[in-house]
Amino acid sequence: MNSTTRLDNVDDAFSKNFISCALGCTINCINGAFVYTYFKGQVFQHDPRYVLYIHLVVNDMIMLTVSVVLQILTYTTLLTFAPCCIMLLILVTTNKNSPLNLAGMAVERYIAVCRPLHHVHICTVQRAYALIALIWGVSFILALTDIIILLATKPLSAFSGAVLCYPTYVYNTKYHEVQSLTVQVLLFSFVFLTLIITYLNVLYTAQAASGSNQASARNARNTILLHGVQLFLCMLSFISPFLITILVTTWPRNRTNIIFTTFLFTNVLPRLLSPLIYGVRDQRFSAHIRLNFCSKCCNSVEKRLNRTEQPSEPGCHGSGANYHRPVVL
Repeated sequence: MNSTTRLDNVDDAFSKNFISCALGCTINCINGAFVYTYFKGQVFQHDPRYVLYIHLVVNDMIMLTVSVVLQILTYTTLLTFAPCCIMLLILVTTNKNSPLNLAGMAVERYIAVCRPLHHVHICTVQRAYALIALIWGVSFILALTDIIILLATKPLSAFSGAVLCYPTYVYNTKYHEVQSLTVQVLLFSFVFLTLIITYLNVLYTAQAASGSNQASARNARNTILLHGVQLFLCMLSFISPFLITILVTTWPRNRTNIIFTTFLFTNVLPRLLSPLIYGVRDQRFSAHIRLNFCSKCCNSVEKRLNRTEQPSEPGCHGSGANYHRPVVL
C-alpha cells in the first residue's frame, strides 16, 4: 500500500490515483469474469480444486480493492482509528490468506497425482470449504494480534484523533516488529516447505509414471512450480517496506515515485496472476470462458446482421457450435 502523503503536486497525485484506480478496476473485472464463469458452471462447484482457486481469486479482489482505496485515502483524507483498523484488519487478513491458500492448492494437486485412489475421499468440496474457513480463521487471528498489541501499548488518547491509515504508521511499536517478523518467517517457512515437499513427490511420481499418468503428473508439477512463483510475489508485499527503505535512502528525492512504483509491483499487478496462471492454463475453465463471453459476442453480431437482412457469418456461427464440444483434458 502506498504511504505517500501530500508531497506530490496535484497533477502527480491525480495521475497516480488514476493509474491505481484504473489498474484495480481492470484487474477486478478480469477476475470477476472468472468468478462469473465459476458460478455459471456447476461442474466447477463440485471440484475442490476449483473451489480453492476461486477463493484465491475472490481473496485477491478484496485485497486489491482495499489496497487501492487506502492508497487513494492517503492523498485525500485522514481516517479515525476505528475505520482505519477495520480496513487494515481486512487488508492484513487477505494478505495472509494468499500463501496459505497456495499451500492448500499444492497439497490437493499432490494428493491427486500421488494418491489418486484416495483423492475422491480426501479432497471433497466440504473439506475444501472447511480449509477455507480455517485459513480465514488463522489469518484473522494473526491480523487481530496487531490491533490487540496496539490497544495494550498505546494510551487511550492516541485513538481519538485522525491517523494516516498505513500499516507501518499505525503498527509502529517494537512489539509489532517482533510479531510481524515472527509471523512472516513461520508463515512462509510453512508454505515454502509445503510447496517443496509436494513438488518433489510429484516430480518423483512423474518420473515413475508412464503414458497419460505422466502427462497428468507433469501438469501438476508445472502447476506447483507456478504456485512457487506466486508465493514469491506474495512475499514481495511483505518485504516492500524494507525495499522502500533501501531505495528511498539511496534516492531520497524520488521518494514518492519509489513508494508508488513499489505499491504497483508488489500489491496491484500480482493480483492479475491468479487468473492468468490458473484460469487461462486450465482447458476446462478457458473453454467455459469462451462459451460465456465469446459465443455471446458472436450471437450479438449475428442478431445485428439478421436485423439488417444480411447473411450471417458462417465462421462466427461455426465457432459458436465448437464451444459445445466436450473438452479433452
